[in-house]
Amino acid sequence: MISEPAAQRPPDAVSRPFRRFARPDLWQVVAVTVALVLALPVLVIFAHVFLPAGEVWMHLRATVLGEYVTNSLLLLFGVGIGVLVIGIPVAWLVSVCEFPGRRIFQWALMLPLAMPAYIIAYTYTGMLDFAGPVQTMIRDVTGLGFGEYWFPEIRSLTGAMLMLTLVLYPYVYLLTRAAFLEQSVCVLEVSRTLGSGPYAGFFRVALPLARPAVIAGLTLALMEVLADYGTVAYFGIPTFTTGIFRTWYGLADPGAAAQLAAVLLSFVFVLILLERWSRMRARFHHTSSKYSELPRYKLRGWKAGAAVTACLLPILFGFLIPATQLSIWAARTTNHWMNPAFAQLVFNTFYLAAIAAVIAVALALILAYARRMRGGVITGIAVRVAGLGYAVPGTVIAIGVMMPFAWFDNTLDAFMRDRFGISTGLLLSGTLVALLFAYVVRFLAVSLQTVEAGLGKIKPSMDDAARSLGLRPLGTLTRVHLPIMRGTLLTALLLVFVDVLKELPATLILRPFDFNTLAVRAFELAGDERLAESSSAALAIVLVGLLPVILLSLTIERSRPGQRRRMRQRSDSPARPEPLAIPAGTQGT
Repeated sequence: MISEPAAQRPPDAVSRPFRRFARPDLWQVVAVTVALVLALPVLVIFAHVFLPAGEVWMHLRATVLGEYVTNSLLLLFGVGIGVLVIGIPVAWLVSVCEFPGRRIFQWALMLPLAMPAYIIAYTYTGMLDFAGPVQTMIRDVTGLGFGEYWFPEIRSLTGAMLMLTLVLYPYVYLLTRAAFLEQSVCVLEVSRTLGSGPYAGFFRVALPLARPAVIAGLTLALMEVLADYGTVAYFGIPTFTTGIFRTWYGLADPGAAAQLAAVLLSFVFVLILLERWSRMRARFHHTSSKYSELPRYKLRGWKAGAAVTACLLPILFGFLIPATQLSIWAARTTNHWMNPAFAQLVFNTFYLAAIAAVIAVALALILAYARRMRGGVITGIAVRVAGLGYAVPGTVIAIGVMMPFAWFDNTLDAFMRDRFGISTGLLLSGTLVALLFAYVVRFLAVSLQTVEAGLGKIKPSMDDAARSLGLRPLGTLTRVHLPIMRGTLLTALLLVFVDVLKELPATLILRPFDFNTLAVRAFELAGDERLAESSSAALAIVLVGLLPVILLSLTIERSRPGQRRRMRQRSDSPARPEPLAIPAGTQGT
């Protein structure tokens, strides 16, 4: 029997003989089981939509629900406008224009990704409050006293919009820049022959071609806005995330908190559907079969100055100023962090993030390999369901984890008391098990995307060769794929590690008693207005968050078509273009 030619096989599937050898139900069952377990928090929250409304929910609906909806929509609108206004122009400037500092700006514009929104909110509050250095300098210079001059209030809805915009615009910048770099000069030259200048070519040709990437970046930024808790809680803005916390802790009604979480979840699903709809509605295509690198418009005079200013301001206010202020505060409060207590805090954070990263990458590897082995609709749906958690705010996942875990602990404890007269206590809820499970549900998609990209680069012929040498599927994974994917797996580990490091709301709800992480400690100190003392924990998070930013910058540079062509010319053998895999996001809330 002649096997199917390799060129006719799907790129993500192995040969039919190998499929027959691999007990076909095993990998599918594993994938579906993992997906169902990881979907449990979302299913629990969704189930509360159909439960009858209680007194607490009726009270929330009559008093504060409208305020939660209004503030959330205003935040979405304000931040959405802000990230588009910043992200698209700077992406265009560094992609097709030549001006002083362009090479530095193209990676420096990603630096705010390392700055979580709640940390930048604490920093600017300490700088701009009445006792901060800015207002103190104004009073010293002008001689005016309290109430004699006007100064904008940072702790406001507008202030929250600004803080979130400064750290979320890189989502739009990254994806839009990648789209611009993939465009060919051919279409722009055609637009010029039709009388379009640089600005008309941008608005009528380049921007429409980049529309799917712009919408994808905007959707990611808006989902981060809905998931944010630290910023809105510190600024005292009533939103869904703060309302869920108040209902859970203040009113002690898990059912009402879950119903609030279900409403928030509906907002997230609407954003996802809008992003999918926008892609289906898009009808802009690049039909050229040849690639020519985009020309660089040389900017001189005031135009070069304007380009430098436009690229410098987001970096300055989104990273350099807050990072500098954090460093100054940390240098002034060395006695607060140069002690065993802070070392224990760092250890707690790092080992928790490391364990979560290892579990997430291991599960991602199982799911991605199951999809490669089995393919099919069921396995594909299972993989998609397993990666759904990244779109769900950490607050929602925490509530969805705590409720079934608490039910299990209470039921088991009651059974053991009745039958054996012993108490089992809390086995899942209130332990690191619940917290790790929430982390895996939340950030599995980050590792899954990276692992799938790595597996996609391995040709099916490698599986055929392993099969011919007598290796079973598991042996092929461990002895063939894992050595090839070592760099991909390390990248996935790093991305999940940093995301866990910055996660705040899920940690606040699920952490064991008297167990703190860097994010929680920074939040607690900032809540007590000890902003300078919170700088050490905040600065540690920012410094570690720089690692995926650097990695992302290198990935984008290697993925440029012109760079790929030069790399192939230097190589003795032809190489396949490496696809650009941008993580779904690195922001923590």
